[in-house]
Amino acid sequence: MPQVIGRRALLAGMATGGAFAMLQAPSAAAARKSFFERAGLPVGLQTYTLGDEPSRDLDATFARIAQIGYRELELPNLYGRKPAEVRQAADRAGLKVSSLHLPAMSGPGAAGLMLTSAPSEIADALGALGATRAVMPIFMFPADFRPRTGETFQVAIGRSVAAGGPDLWKRTAALLNEKGAALRPLGINVGYHNHNVEFAPIGATNGWEILVKETDPALVHFEVDVGWIATAGHDPAVFLKQHKGRVAQLHVKDVAKDNAVNYALSMKPAEVGAGVLDWARILPAAYQAGVRHFYVEQEPPFALPRMEAITRSYGYLAQLKA
Repeated sequence: MPQVIGRRALLAGMATGGAFAMLQAPSAAAARKSFFERAGLPVGLQTYTLGDEPSRDLDATFARIAQIGYRELELPNLYGRKPAEVRQAADRAGLKVSSLHLPAMSGPGAAGLMLTSAPSEIADALGALGATRAVMPIFMFPADFRPRTGETFQVAIGRSVAAGGPDLWKRTAALLNEKGAALRPLGINVGYHNHNVEFAPIGATNGWEILVKETDPALVHFEVDVGWIATAGHDPAVFLKQHKGRVAQLHVKDVAKDNAVNYALSMKPAEVGAGVLDWARILPAAYQAGVRHFYVEQEPPFALPRMEAITRSYGYLAQLKA
């Protein structure tokens, strides 16, 4: 039987819960809409998912992303182009760039711009992009970090984290606070993106707990990567509820059935909806926690061509009623 909501009850719900009250207890008509339709938010894409394809032909790649249905982008770097050039390509495709990953150290793809760059340089670049969020994609590596002979990158990361102890995470938090304080007056929000290494035990705590404790909520937000949260052994919906008010962005990333819990940057990925994560629980929990930017992201290796993978992920999310 259709649910009937009286005018008085509707007004009371709007007064006490706002838009999300209706997301939590939708009318029959609203229930027929997808999560993203009811939330009034676009499905976004972290273009890291596409590898070097944007570098080869930015206009064609952006046009294809828009044709699939995505409307918002987060970039892993500037693809060797000037921010204004990236913005022009996004505008031509009808896409908005809202966030840019900025590493704390130089490296492939950094294109000279890092979180440690001058605040005015960062603000100018993001302003040219039309973006307002600068996200640190991983913790501060030690200055002398190098994989040893015969050592995989994952093993080197684990060794580096263990050797760094609590100080590694405290230094990362200090940098985030410093850059948050410098960039907030310039209209830029600073965030931190997690992997699973943050959850490796350090005595009675871990890197994530240190970051949450040491960063100023007024200056630093988190971009929660759901796939890495699950890979670290946590229930993403519960995790998001626990961090309400600290999370502003979400990486919508699924994992395969045989994905193993670990802390070593190892994951068996899946297209969103083809894995084991319960998106009907996760997406409303994220919204309630404060997330307003949702970016599909998938880790390699890919079972499908990358464009087909993001097409399937978008198709699943566009119809998901959560």
